[in-house]
Amino acid sequence: MNIRCFWRRLLRSDNGSSLTEFAFAAPIVFLAVAGIIDLMMVLFVTSLMEGGLQNASRLGRTGFQPAGITRTDAIRQEIQDATIGLVDINNVTITTAVYPCFDSIGQPEPYVDDNDNGSYDPGEPYTDVNGNLSWDPDMAASGLGGPGSIVLYQVFYNWAGLTPMVGRIFGPDGTIPLSVSVAVRNEPFGTPAAVLSGPAGAGTTGC
Repeated sequence: MNIRCFWRRLLRSDNGSSLTEFAFAAPIVFLAVAGIIDLMMVLFVTSLMEGGLQNASRLGRTGFQPAGITRTDAIRQEIQDATIGLVDINNVTITTAVYPCFDSIGQPEPYVDDNDNGSYDPGEPYTDVNGNLSWDPDMAASGLGGPGSIVLYQVFYNWAGLTPMVGRIFGPDGTIPLSVSVAVRNEPFGTPAAVLSGPAGAGTTGC
């Protein structure tokens, strides 16, 4: 009888139920909190990167050449200063692409679709906008452009995050890819914009 009573009392007892429930819920709660923290940091770091890129693009559009460093290095320094040490500038990728006009950003070089298949085929006539002697699915030229150029600035960074377990959700290396971009028109520094032509300038036809 004592053994039967013991098991009845044990089965009816709710002592420790809160601890058991917490043991099941804790991993989900911790993951949710970590996710919220990392999400806020992602938004914060992305905002800092965007602010730095805005400053850098303003510097680039004037054609200003700082003493002792290149224009690219000056842009990188602007981003490093803006991100207040949260971003490892050595792991930041900065790209610039020059376009004849804003509408051409990300667009392929114009071509004549002789066989009407909706894509470029070798041998079909095309306009070599960027002057590299081949057809490109993106007409951009590399560099920072000249007076009057349209320049697309892009920054890419893999954010390690504060909580690696959240980063694993986004990729096997535990990082979250961040990117920001801005497109600006260079000021007509040094040369009147009206005489510019080609991918380095803004005087191309149809822009």
